[in-house]
Amino acid sequence: MRVFDLFVGIDWGSELHQVCVLDGERKKLFEGSIAHTGEALVGLSEKLLALAGGDAQRLAVAIETPRGPVVETLLEKGLAVFAINPKQLDRFRDRHTVAGAKDDRRDALVLADSVRTDRDAFRQVHLGDPKLVELRELSRLQDELKAERNALGNRLREQLQRYFPQILQLGSVYDDAWIWALLERASAPKEAARLSLAKLGSILKQHHIRRITSEEIRAILQSEPLHVAPGVEVASRRSIASLLPRLRLAHEQKLDVEREIGHLLEQLSAPDAEGKVEHRDASLLQSLPGLGKLTCATMLAEAGEALTRRDYTTLRGLSGVAPVTRRSGKQLLVSMRYSCSKRLRTAVHHWAAQAANWDPYWRARYAALRAKGHQHARAVRSLADRLLAVLVAVLKSGLPYDPTRKAAVPTAVSPQLPSATEGLA
Repeated sequence: MRVFDLFVGIDWGSELHQVCVLDGERKKLFEGSIAHTGEALVGLSEKLLALAGGDAQRLAVAIETPRGPVVETLLEKGLAVFAINPKQLDRFRDRHTVAGAKDDRRDALVLADSVRTDRDAFRQVHLGDPKLVELRELSRLQDELKAERNALGNRLREQLQRYFPQILQLGSVYDDAWIWALLERASAPKEAARLSLAKLGSILKQHHIRRITSEEIRAILQSEPLHVAPGVEVASRRSIASLLPRLRLAHEQKLDVEREIGHLLEQLSAPDAEGKVEHRDASLLQSLPGLGKLTCATMLAEAGEALTRRDYTTLRGLSGVAPVTRRSGKQLLVSMRYSCSKRLRTAVHHWAAQAANWDPYWRARYAALRAKGHQHARAVRSLADRLLAVLVAVLKSGLPYDPTRKAAVPTAVSPQLPSATEGLA
């Protein structure tokens, strides 16, 4: 383990950062606040290097956030930066005061002192690969756009339920662009009922819809409409006219980001001029059953360091599949883990559910777990735990997933699986 003799604590803030520097004997060498500007952060790194006599190897910097301009500036100067979970920092704070008061100066001191005495509780931060950083931001942007699209779709559905519920029988108002076009053409029940078969067929042809015919749509639109109070229809139509452009924009932006994620994964998985794959992990991950491009992107973005270390234990904790055990005397309680990366937890849950849906081996394992009395969520977490172990084995071997190497699983009656996004709890 690397030996340090100067310890820096930085309490990160949006405008000012509080800094404290201790030596090995806990003597305070520097304390002050630094503005959140490029010039001030460079000045901080130069100040720290001056205290260490120009030797960056002597300095250990502790901070709560594992990324951001402060962290990246210090890493570029060659300093070792260690991150810690805010909950752990709160426990370290109790060493210095039991009052529970929070103070930026004290937090900086606690960070510096904790990295001096308990460095094993910290996680060293490294500069990420530029493409993985880009992938992380795209993955998070995709989640944001999906949430925005769903929120707008919920509002659209609510308005249609008020006066025009029959149009909901045609498909999903969240992502069926042809339904949006239909609403733009005729958002009132009486107008929609008068649409000709030719106009309906034109909308279907423009959006390449074949699962439903113009005659079926017309029959639904001509059904008896709801009788609503005067003014309700006008108000709802005005709201829908405002919602549709925003919903279409969010949906199109989401699709664009998903395409960019796919292109970036192809670049990460493609061999270079020498025949070497730049990030072989990306191609290995996509070889596993049920692990699609978006889930793969989330895994690489949120658990990149653990995947690089092939650290199965950390992956279990980060994704929430490792249970929490509480033992006191003769009492033993095992519960689901809630302290984890929510994005990674959702991605791994979706991965396991998709594997159980589409792969016969994992579907049989899911059925066997349900036959033992496990609820859906617990069964999916058990599958996810096993899949993570297989993933680590694949990464260590450097060979794609081979389904023929799996052992046989006792045949069980396969229950109907709920939706992949159900039962997270």
